[in-house]
Parts: sequence; structure tokens; C-alpha cells
Amino acid sequence: MKIKILKFLLIITLLGGAAYYFIYRETPFYIMTGNTMNTYYRITIRNSRNDTLLHNAVKNELQQINAEMSVFEKMSDISQFNQNSNTGWIDIPENLSHVLKAAYRVYTQTNGYFDPSVGAIIDLWGFGTNKTIKEPSKEEIKAALKNVGLNKIVFSADFRKAKKGNADIYINLSAIAKGYAVDRITKLLQDNKYEDFLVDIGGEVRALGNRSENAQGWNVGIARPSMESVSDYEYIVRLQNLSVATSGDYRNYYYIDGKRYSHTMDPKTGYPVEHELASVTVFADECMYADALATGIMSMGEKRGLEFANSHKLPIVMFVRTNETEFQTMVSNEGKILLEKIGISQNDTPQEESPKRD
Repeated sequence: MKIKILKFLLIITLLGGAAYYFIYRETPFYIMTGNTMNTYYRITIRNSRNDTLLHNAVKNELQQINAEMSVFEKMSDISQFNQNSNTGWIDIPENLSHVLKAAYRVYTQTNGYFDPSVGAIIDLWGFGTNKTIKEPSKEEIKAALKNVGLNKIVFSADFRKAKKGNADIYINLSAIAKGYAVDRITKLLQDNKYEDFLVDIGGEVRALGNRSENAQGWNVGIARPSMESVSDYEYIVRLQNLSVATSGDYRNYYYIDGKRYSHTMDPKTGYPVEHELASVTVFADECMYADALATGIMSMGEKRGLEFANSHKLPIVMFVRTNETEFQTMVSNEGKILLEKIGISQNDTPQEESPKRD
């Protein structure tokens, strides 16, 4: 099936993963853009009216989320939790509690492959608040692993209190916070009576409603992993009332003595992952869960990740390296069902205009 571009093609770059785009037609859009959480946000509403008050509300909401979830903010809620060496009960603010509850759910579901307590390991390898690039010693990794494991924290039934089994445990929510922010902004737009929009924060995407009266959903592209281009997409899907998030290893990495180290960590070994899985895209109702699950599956690798997705009936698309520049596409059973249901086409779209990069 060919999709003809009538206006212009906008590429949205996914941080550390695939790239998404959506196609404008004749319907007017109100677009809000800016920066948040060390990345960008882009919100597209099917509405011709510029709502400055709404954009201010979005900015305030994003600032609040950053003040709650960012380890780069010393006074954020999560930083305060990390700095608290008390091994007794610690009170947790409501929004942080909501995210930690979801994180614990995915941690349990993935058997620890998604583990936000891997923050000490991320920092050790220079991908977190510590930007020193070096290969840690085995002794340093062994010591850091003592502080890894979300099961080292005991949570109350309502997740409003927590007790650290290890005072030095360190939580990094970067693999779930952007998805959560997408969900929060979605709720804000719904509260303001908007029904047709697409929210993108750092490439984590949620689409509600339709892009026009005559076109259901929003056309979203899933790109092949590429370090050079964000326009090399593999599939176009029609996303409606659904979220999508991608985790990949080909944008955030470095080399030491010719060896490539990815920012994706194996929480069980303390080392960057070493497998052929280049990226994984997960579809879910809530972007927060799509975000976290993508990271967990990325840590598993292609074989274990596909088995996990099939056993848990998760719709996913994976790109697996066959060599440095070529990839094999692997889709879970539920992914095949979903893609057929929501509509999919491969990259045969005529390029009437050059793609536009953010």
C-alpha cells in the first residue's frame, strides 16, 4: 500500500532508538515544541487555534515532572530519595510513588532485566550524572552491583513509603520517566477537552484520536537503526489511542581500545549488553509501560526478548544486526496481530519533498 504525502513529512528523532514521523494533510495543526528532560518535546494538536495558556500549562507540567523524576536535579524527589541514607521508612511523594510502583511491576515482570536501581552502574560507566568515560575494574563493578536490585527496597502496599535494605541504593528513572511524562501531558490535554493529538517526548510517543476527519489515527514510522539518518524508516503504522516507545544501542555509546560500549546495561552483570539486538519498539496503552518494557527487552537481547514478548503477549518489533549495516526484523506474535489490525505498510512512500529534521 502506498501513502501519498500531500503536505510535508516531519521526522521525529527517537533518543537512543528508532525514529517516528507523522504526515500532515489539509487539516490545520497547533504545534508546541521545546526542551525537557535533556531532550525535546513536540506536541501536535488537530486544532488551528494557538493556545498560549495551554502551552504554558504544558511547560509548567514538564518542569514539575523534571523536579520530581530527574537525577540531574539535586533537589528533585528522586534525588532526595537517593540521598536519604535512612534505612527506616521513607515517605514517597504521590507522583514518584506512581512511577516507582510501575517500575517495580516491570522489574518483577522482566525478572530484573528492567531495573532502575542500576543507576550506580550507569554512572560507573559514564552514562549517567558521572560523564567520565573509562572501563571500570572488575572490583568496581562488583562493589557497584551490591547496590543494584530493586528488590533491595521494601515498599508499603500503597507505595507511599519505602525502606532501603541498602542505604547506598541509587534509583535512575531515565528509562521510564519520559514515557510517564507523555502520559501526564496526555492527561493534561484531555483535561483541556482536546481529543485529537500526538505527544512526543524524546521519541516516546502517544497518539489519541485522528489527524483529520477523513483519516483515522496518526501515521507513525518505525525506523531502521541508523547512526547517520533518521529518515530511513522501515514501516508506517496507523497509531490511534496507543503509545509506542523504542530502546536502542546505536546512538548513546563510546569506544575504548576499539571496543564498543553501549549505554544499555545488563543489571545482572554490571556490564553493557553484548548481543545483536540493535533496537526494540514496544506498543502499549500507557507510554510509561512501553518505555520501561523496551528497556527491559533491550537488556535481554533478541532471543530472550522475543520469547519474553511472546509469553507475555506483548506487541514488539525488533531490529537485529546481521552485520554492521544490515538488520533483520523480528516481530512478536502479538506484534503481528496488532500491526495487521492498526494498518501497516513498508517503505515504498514516494518522496515528494525532502524529510524535515527536528
